[in-house]
Amino acid sequence: MADPIPSVERLAQSLYDPEPGDVLATELIGWLAGSARFRAFAETYRDKIRKKLRRAGDADARRDVRAELQIARLLLTDRRFELAFEAYGSGKAGPDLTVTFRGGRSFNLEVTRRRGAPDPPGNGAPLLAKLRQLPPSLPNALLVAVEGDTAAAFEVSTATRALRSRADAKDEAFFTDRGFDGTRGFYERYLRLGAVFIWCERAPEAEHRATLWINRSARIAMPEPAARAGLECLRGQP
Repeated sequence: MADPIPSVERLAQSLYDPEPGDVLATELIGWLAGSARFRAFAETYRDKIRKKLRRAGDADARRDVRAELQIARLLLTDRRFELAFEAYGSGKAGPDLTVTFRGGRSFNLEVTRRRGAPDPPGNGAPLLAKLRQLPPSLPNALLVAVEGDTAAAFEVSTATRALRSRADAKDEAFFTDRGFDGTRGFYERYLRLGAVFIWCERAPEAEHRATLWINRSARIAMPEPAARAGLECLRGQP
């Protein structure tokens, strides 16, 4: 007798136990059905994904996990990419994804979502909030998901210039208040950041859907062919 529950729906149910009417549940089924590579990714990391979704206690937290899964799905549209989910351990302060391009050198990708109104550029949020999660052994990239209709609304170069100006001016209190060991601690983490992607899912035009900033000061350079290929995936143009 045939299984009455299609395998995609069974996998989705094993990943997420939603409340009635939860849009993410419907999206997840669509993503799994539409991409064999994303489905294989979800199967491989089923336990980690399920745990992360169960720990997401409110709508904002679930949107954060949704962004991580959506980015994984988009990158996997390019067969040159292979992904590992939470390679540094589930629940630990490490990057969300470890990405390998063409079987070459890997890089880490931390995904975050800007919540609420934009902060003044000089505050550097959400860049500062994620720098502490970047390990020293691989190139690191940060992806910031933003609302609105263009990724260009978040100006990374302006934010990083403002932060470096504060550090050069020895504004120790600013960085200490944000969990760093003063300006020296900030620079130690900043130099681990190789690139920043800004992603705006609802941008109507592909070129406005994602932007890329490269940190030329990074101790371990971001592999630019991989970064450019990732940008194309985020724009829906792999």
